[in-house]
Amino acid sequence: MNTRTWQLLRLLADGAFHSGESLGRELGVSRATVCNALADVADYGVVLQRIRGRGYRLAQAWRCLDAVEINHALGGAASRFQLEVLQQAASSNTELLRRAALGAPGGSVLVVELQTAGRGRIGRVWYSGLGNALTFSLLWRFDCGLNALSGLSLAVGVAIVRALNQFNATGVGLKWPNDILARHGDAGRGKLGGVLIEAQGDMYGPSAVVIGIGLNCSLPMKLSRAITQPAAALDQVCVMPPDRNTLLAALLQELAGVLDEFACSGFAVLRAEWECHHAQQDFSVELQMPDGSRIGGIARGVSETGELCLETAQGMRQFNSGEVGERQ
Repeated sequence: MNTRTWQLLRLLADGAFHSGESLGRELGVSRATVCNALADVADYGVVLQRIRGRGYRLAQAWRCLDAVEINHALGGAASRFQLEVLQQAASSNTELLRRAALGAPGGSVLVVELQTAGRGRIGRVWYSGLGNALTFSLLWRFDCGLNALSGLSLAVGVAIVRALNQFNATGVGLKWPNDILARHGDAGRGKLGGVLIEAQGDMYGPSAVVIGIGLNCSLPMKLSRAITQPAAALDQVCVMPPDRNTLLAALLQELAGVLDEFACSGFAVLRAEWECHHAQQDFSVELQMPDGSRIGGIARGVSETGELCLETAQGMRQFNSGEVGERQ
């Protein structure tokens, strides 16, 4: 979206009707310019109502991401982060990886209002629209090498659950290795969010890790149709869902604590907590391997370095890659 479109969407963020004439007057442009600038917003997941005689209105009021508000909510932890809000980016992880290679400091955070080419694990697309998701990336630098980072995505999952517990989210669980699930109604569990970890460095250190996190805050119908797997959103699991600025501050605070623990002791100190939230603990599951083969067994938690432990017909086995699904 261009700058003019963003200006108009911010004027419409209150969810009230605004005439084309008043919007144009506010920005010093014609009604035709307003009309043209808002013509294609539906392509970005924006639901905009247009009613003759009343003007334009967002179907759902939109509270913009605000760096000042986020830093205020962070309190004393704000000094650990260098936060930037981007209106639009293809992928926060891609951009932060680029900055990491140029020497960006640990604690750098990019939070994106509208991510147009978000990436998930194993090449999947992460779908989000304006205001209905929180998508951000955090750069963290470790003295250790890449070989000591096993289990990091699981540790991040623990931090996310800790943060969501602050807002009384119900039915939240973790799926190995990087999914956040939530149970809502009779529909079973859906994906509430995910973690994408990408690293730079040597096997023996130091290393830089970009931690990408996406959480669904709400699921408009158009977005639900685009997602090809069961999904859930915060407004389904929280009686009073937090606004995204408050939520991001809570996540960053918990991430800082967990990453400090991880840097000192690895995943082992977080293993028991992760297993407490393991959505498939003691379930019969099927693990699809990268080569396409499938291995069935009972999920028995994870190892001290984050491998999935499966009780199979051949005995207990551990795996560090694959996609887990429940057996019917």
